[in-house]
Amino acid sequence: MNTRERVVVLGAGVAGLTTAVVLAEAGESLHVIAEQVPGVTSLAAGAMWGPYLVEPKDKVDQWGQRSLEIFRELAEEPATGVGLTSGIEASRTAEVPPDWATTLPGFRPCEQAELPAGFTAGYRFTVPLIDMPTYLDYLLRRLDAAGGMVERRLLASLADVGPAPAIVNCTGLGAHELVPDPNLRPIRGQHVVVTNPGLTEFFSEDTGLSPDLLCFYPHGDTVVLGGTAIDGEGDLASDDKAAASILARCAEVEPRLAHARVLEHRIGARPTRATVRVEAERREDGTVVVHNYGHGGAGVTLSWGCAQEAAKLLTAGEEDRQ
Repeated sequence: MNTRERVVVLGAGVAGLTTAVVLAEAGESLHVIAEQVPGVTSLAAGAMWGPYLVEPKDKVDQWGQRSLEIFRELAEEPATGVGLTSGIEASRTAEVPPDWATTLPGFRPCEQAELPAGFTAGYRFTVPLIDMPTYLDYLLRRLDAAGGMVERRLLASLADVGPAPAIVNCTGLGAHELVPDPNLRPIRGQHVVVTNPGLTEFFSEDTGLSPDLLCFYPHGDTVVLGGTAIDGEGDLASDDKAAASILARCAEVEPRLAHARVLEHRIGARPTRATVRVEAERREDGTVVVHNYGHGGAGVTLSWGCAQEAAKLLTAGEEDRQ
């Protein structure tokens, strides 16, 4: 790709910032345009690595594994906000473990005595946990060090970008209007952040398609409690009733959380479609546009793999243009 020409990445959530870092560190003149920096939905994530209700499976497995490799490397640097944490994913019915979990370090079935009351099966493993405010700040610092520029601006259309031979669209739910993509829909998520009463391990329930999730992720002095997954709802206002239910569900599993002090509420809308969209197109004016959105609840999990594929597509599209 011609490094003298500006490459524009739209969006500053985890998909946009990761893609921007990959491109900037490859030598591109990189310009990020986003309404929110960093994106609020990414800030609201828990976040534990693990594919969550996202397709297509073959590509998701590839993207997720590549991201896992990089998160393991980042876990060696405390300033990134990434840590390798042991914990349990459990079920109230006798379920087989997700295939992605069986390859993780320390994977083993739980003994019944390890499970909270009411749970019939569970699996222990070690996985990256990501403290999203810290991690997104890290990505912004890394982008700045690579010479990338960030501009806060709301776009009404791709034409509003201005002169640019190449654009990477990482706008998440914004792609619904910007592309437009009518296949994109929100799934509202809410987390409650509390003081850590001494937890060092995560817990997650396999709740299937239920809108009521149960998980808690310790991040040093704080714990992120989850959560909700309300399909079709994109309202980002705090829901006190939902927050109380989240606290009650988590405290039932871990009583120490019952008296933890609430620090904040984090609400986001997962950008969801039938399949993640990572593909290139050429617009009538000759601009190469690579789309990288629709990650649902797996934006963090897929971030590095999708970013690297987007970079390859961009390079291929620019070579065809020359």
